[in-house]
Amino acid sequence: MNNIRCTHCGAVGLEPGFVEDSGQGARGFARWIAGPLQRGPLGGARRMGRPHWQIDAYRCPTCAHLELFAAQRD
Repeated sequence: MNNIRCTHCGAVGLEPGFVEDSGQGARGFARWIAGPLQRGPLGGARRMGRPHWQIDAYRCPTCAHLELFAAQRD
């Protein structure tokens, strides 16, 4: 059990998980990318040269609120 506290209801012991990305060409998980969203010529997000961070997600078992953390660079 972890000691992460829900910022919505204050419960302790959030359930770990991840945010899935199932779009075309997706790797299966979402990432956080530094800087404001900039779109390329075809409408997709521009990511080149920006750091990417893995998103760790935790769900509160009491109120179902999600807490997201950009925990480690990938």
